Amino acid sequence: MDYQTLVLDEHDGVLTVTVHRPPARNALSQQTLIELRHLLTHVTGPRAILLTGSEGPAFIAGADIREMAAMSPDEGERFGALGQEVTRLLEQLPVPVIACVDGYALGGGCEMAMACDFIYATRKAVFGQPEVLLGLIPGFGGCVRLFRRVGVAKARELIYSGRRVDAVEAHRLGLVNEVFDSREEMFAAARLVLADIAANSPTAVTICKSVINTVDGLGVEDGLRVELEAFRQAFTTADMREGTAAFLAKRTPDFRT
Repeated sequence: MDYQTLVLDEHDGVLTVTVHRPPARNALSQQTLIELRHLLTHVTGPRAILLTGSEGPAFIAGADIREMAAMSPDEGERFGALGQEVTRLLEQLPVPVIACVDGYALGGGCEMAMACDFIYATRKAVFGQPEVLLGLIPGFGGCVRLFRRVGVAKARELIYSGRRVDAVEAHRLGLVNEVFDSREEMFAAARLVLADIAANSPTAVTICKSVINTVDGLGVEDGLRVELEAFRQAFTTADMREGTAAFLAKRTPDFRT
């Protein structure tokens, strides 16, 4: 696909995906979501993905309100289904995904960030699910994911009120992992942690991500069964043999998967 609203850059195994609609503050149009769906369905090769927005006032300002204002209920449902499909694809990628947020991450932008493994932000970042101010509700996963990050009571407050929170409060609530003074510092830190992750067994990291996604919402006993099955799976991998052999030989492991 010839992407019109995405900019891609791959370096040292990290694919940076930039939502690029500056005049619309990087709002998620139907075209942008279709392009993201295509990319996330076909991406192969990178060991990590960094999701961001083009430099300006917004990471992703939200879904495209101009498009939504003219939608029928059926069209709105299809638009929501597309947004949910994209966030699920982000969540289920077998490689780590970091959202780097600089500016507004509202509505669909906040939902895209929450579908990533974790979120880094600058002090300019602002988060929120303000859909109720438009007579709408979060439709790309906000009602499902926000309470898993900040707790049910705080998620209810933020969603019902539409209140925005700055990066410092988002960090205090557990929505954001780290806050940085500048965009450059944020990207440098994100690439550094991704380099640390890349030095580990990619197979083990993929299995860990799958387990965490699967056990989310399960009871302890069901979750432990999922973990035990994955633990057994790890014993079948070449990475496990290489990692344990390297430890015993006091050398650096050579993970080739």
